[in-house]
Amino acid sequence: MLAICLDLEGVLVPEIWINVAERTGIKQLTRTTRDEPDYNRLMNYRLGILDDKDIKIGDITSVIESMEPLQGAREFLSSLQSRWPTFILSDTFSQFAKPMMAKLGHPTLLCHSLVIDDSGRIEDWEIRCQDHKRKTVESLKQMNYNVIAAGDSYNDTTMLASASIGVLYRPPDNVIAEFPQFPVTTDYSQLMGEIESAAMDLGERW
Repeated sequence: MLAICLDLEGVLVPEIWINVAERTGIKQLTRTTRDEPDYNRLMNYRLGILDDKDIKIGDITSVIESMEPLQGAREFLSSLQSRWPTFILSDTFSQFAKPMMAKLGHPTLLCHSLVIDDSGRIEDWEIRCQDHKRKTVESLKQMNYNVIAAGDSYNDTTMLASASIGVLYRPPDNVIAEFPQFPVTTDYSQLMGEIESAAMDLGERW
């Protein structure tokens, strides 16, 4: 049996924080997991900026509701789901992801949650568990699944390394340079081809 695990932002949807940065004009929010491998440091940095600029959850969700999946993402995802169990593993938050999940056809998403006060201020975040992408892949493998995983950022690399086969999708140059062991794909056609080839190498059929 084969399972597919995909990152969300940068793979199926645009980077949410970059879109928030562009909409609000706060350039500091363009920093993402493509730039900062320490997720806790990155989130503390983000929440500090939100407090300083008085940005509330409603300001962010209004940006997200105006966003669309990357071109071809829904068709690509639907094709995968028609053949194999497919999971989206993300370090985003359920409050952010809900509008995008509807536009992607409500796929299975595992992610984190935000702590929000009555005024809409984001106080904190609650992670599902440390390194949840890697642990999800390892759990699937313990259930006798082969796993093909695809992602684009630092926070995906432990998932890719734990998978039966890991693939980078449109990663930045710094990630390519630091993780040359993973094949690099730049569009959905290439990524689907890599997944299908990997499935055959693993002895999987569909």
